[in-house]
Amino acid sequence: VQVVESGGGLVQAGGSLRLSCALSERTSDIYITGWYRQTPAGRGFELVATMNNDGTANYGDSVKGRFTVSRDNADGTVYLQMNNLKPEDTARYYCNGRQYYSGRNYFDYWGQGTQVTVSS
Repeated sequence: VQVVESGGGLVQAGGSLRLSCALSERTSDIYITGWYRQTPAGRGFELVATMNNDGTANYGDSVKGRFTVSRDNADGTVYLQMNNLKPEDTARYYCNGRQYYSGRNYFDYWGQGTQVTVSS
């Protein structure tokens, strides 16, 4: 099973993009938790947005109020709607899938990432 991201691209500051994340095959064993990003320099690997089992969401401080994470419960696809993009949002965005085993132990699956570039 692979995690597959899509929807990245080049956009001007103030613009919008929507990222999608899905599993390459349907399975109830792996749960897509949300999005992280790797910035070109400085801030490293950071949380963007994740969804909890109860439908609530967590956001990184830098994206609150601009980004929205959502899940299609029909097929498990997770989306990241990004509005009012800023040059500092430029990064490679990665989706995380998690598989729990033996209680609270888990294994993380990562996709290849999708590049988002915001021009000023």
